[in-house]
Amino acid sequence: MVKKRQPSKQMRLLLDALAAERSEWRHGYDLMKATGLMSGTLYPLLMRMTEQGLVEAEWREPAQPGRPARHAYRLTSAGVALARELAGDAQGTSLRGALA
Repeated sequence: MVKKRQPSKQMRLLLDALAAERSEWRHGYDLMKATGLMSGTLYPLLMRMTEQGLVEAEWREPAQPGRPARHAYRLTSAGVALARELAGDAQGTSLRGALA
């Protein structure tokens, strides 16, 4: 029997931040500020979640000339479903309000 692994605290923070504005593309720096996660934790987690089909990523052209292109991220439908599932299990209501 395979036991389903629960998402880490860091993944829950990231899901919460992405779910707050689930249709908006978010940059890593914005997600770092929203979650308090350091880049060494955030970016590997975003890559893992992308591989798992929870997050989609795309290159975005810079808003200002001379700036480099950046990755932007948002939840997929599977990511939204996981966020809703966790919101139902959570004691708090931070995800529940964002996903209603």
